[in-house]
Amino acid sequence: MTVDTWLVVGLDNGGTANNATVIDSSGRFLVDTLVENPSFVRQGPEVAIPALEQAFDNVLEHVGATRAQVRAVGLDTPGPASANGVISSKGGTNFGHPGWRGFDFRGALEARLGIPVVYNNDGNAAALYAHHLHFGIAAAERSSISAIVGTGLGGGVIESGLVVRGAAGMAGELGHVHIPLHGLLEDGQPLPRCNCGFVGDAESVASLTGIELNLLPFWLSRFPGHELAAVEPVGKAAKLLRGYAENGDELALKVFEQQAMALGRLFTIAANFTDPDAYFVGGGVVEAAPHFREWFLDKVRENTVLRAEQREATTISLVRDLDMAGARGAALAALAHAPGR
Repeated sequence: MTVDTWLVVGLDNGGTANNATVIDSSGRFLVDTLVENPSFVRQGPEVAIPALEQAFDNVLEHVGATRAQVRAVGLDTPGPASANGVISSKGGTNFGHPGWRGFDFRGALEARLGIPVVYNNDGNAAALYAHHLHFGIAAAERSSISAIVGTGLGGGVIESGLVVRGAAGMAGELGHVHIPLHGLLEDGQPLPRCNCGFVGDAESVASLTGIELNLLPFWLSRFPGHELAAVEPVGKAAKLLRGYAENGDELALKVFEQQAMALGRLFTIAANFTDPDAYFVGGGVVEAAPHFREWFLDKVRENTVLRAEQREATTISLVRDLDMAGARGAALAALAHAPGR
C-alpha cells in the first residue's frame, strides 16, 4: 500500500456484532472476510461507541493501515433512525437501552474518531452494495430496488448508483408499503397486522415477525397435528420453519409461497413508480439450501407483474454476500462523499 493511498472504513453495527471493512480510493475492497467484534448495543451508547472504535482499529490493523490514511467512515445501523443517524426517540429493537432514545449515533462516532462519518440504515447499505456488486462500473447509470427479509422487511431504493433517502430519511421503507391481499390470503385467513400498526403492509407477510404473528398461527390451524404446533413459543417455531420448507414440508411451503407473493406484489408496485433496472431479494429466507432458494425466487418472479418491455430490461436476483453487505454498502456510501473525492 503506497503512502499516498487513502482509505474509507465501513462499519456495520448490529444487535450482537460490529462488522468492519476497508475500501481504497479506487473502490477496491481490502477485506474479503468477516472482521467482527461484539457490539454491546444493549448496554447503551457509553459502551457501544467505544466498541465501534475498537472495530475501526481492528480492521485497520487487519489490512496493515493507519488512521491517518482514513478519509471517511461509513456507518450503518438498524432503524428506526433519521437520515443523519439520530436514533428514534422511542428507541428500537436493538436500541432498547434508555440512552439510545434520540441519540445522535453518527455525530457521536464522528466526534470520537475525528473523521467524517456518513450514515445509512442497514437496509439501504445492503441495497447499495447489492446494486454496485451487480452492475459494477455501470452502477452510476442504473437503478434498483432491494427487499431484505429479516425480523422485519428492510430494503432500499437506488437511483443512479445512490441511495434515495427522502425528505425525512424514510425512503425505502418497503416493509410498510400496503400490498393487495386479494388472492394472497386464503378463505378465512385473518388480515395480517404489522408491529407498526398497519394492516396489510408487506412486512406483515414477508418477515419473520409476519410468520410468527400472522401466517404460522393460521396455517397450523389448517394442518392439525403438525409437529410445529407442539413447539413453544410460536416465535421459536417460526425460526424452525425454513428448515421444514427446505425438506418439502407442505405447511412451510404454503407460508413461504405467501411471502414470495407479497414480495412480487411489492415489486409490481415499485415497477410502476421507479421502473428499476433490477430487483434484489435478500435475508434469511434466501440464505437457504440452493433448491429452496431458487424455488422461492421463482415464486417472487411469478408474482411480479411486469410489462413485456420491463421484463426484457430488468432482472430479479439475490443479494449476495449478505453477511458483509452492510459494511461494504456503508463504505461505498462514505467513499462517494469522502472529502476531496
